[in-house]
Amino acid sequence: MTDPLLVRWQVRPDARIRLVCFPHAGVGASVYRQWLPLLPSTVELVAIQLPGRETRLREAPLREMSASIETVLLSLASLQDKPHAFFGHSMGAVLAWGVARRLHDSGLALPELLVLSGRRAPGVADRDPPLRHLSDEEFIDEINRRYGGIPPQVAADKDVMALLLPGLRADIAALETHEMESGVPLGVPLLVLAGTEDERARAVDLDAWRAQTTAGFRARTFLGGHFYLNEHRRGVVDEVLGELAPWTGENASRRQEASA
Repeated sequence: MTDPLLVRWQVRPDARIRLVCFPHAGVGASVYRQWLPLLPSTVELVAIQLPGRETRLREAPLREMSASIETVLLSLASLQDKPHAFFGHSMGAVLAWGVARRLHDSGLALPELLVLSGRRAPGVADRDPPLRHLSDEEFIDEINRRYGGIPPQVAADKDVMALLLPGLRADIAALETHEMESGVPLGVPLLVLAGTEDERARAVDLDAWRAQTTAGFRARTFLGGHFYLNEHRRGVVDEVLGELAPWTGENASRRQEASA
């Protein structure tokens, strides 16, 4: 039986490692579909599809991060036959981190690499007031002010927003009521990414991730705001592949030169 939480547009049975990608708030797995042609055959892409979006739009969205973490954890049991790596952007980074910590606490196989994008480290306080109690109009305006994530034509379409808002509101509520775990540093390499103009993931916020690992840390910024990765998709994928070179067998420097 197919697991609706795990989306694979192309099964790659000969892949040496799986890249599990966690979407940001309010969206589904398809945000990573354009990554597929950028990945070599040695990497199988798996994207997380939470309830309340895209193919699962009729399901009630989860309003607690702990519930999302446990749900993903159960589904990932089917992926333990191969090495895996995590990529998460914004809320996806929170979810990926929470799942990695639960894997550690449960004595299960940890990812070979954690790539966390657009998110401050555990213990770094949120400088903005909560959003979840705002009216819909105020909520949309504030989301766009902080993140710039809703295109004007989408925000102006009441029917589309009526479909998107429940999932987005649930995600924001889950984020605002969740405290990221710190605890014992994980034995997993961390690659931390952000946009240079993103006030929610400043350089100091990224460096604070260094204390969360005993297995290597690297930070990289790209020109842009919170959704810098939309304009730098190839560069982001190349950064990830550079770290995965021991599994892919590809020469990372040649890939980066080819994409320049």
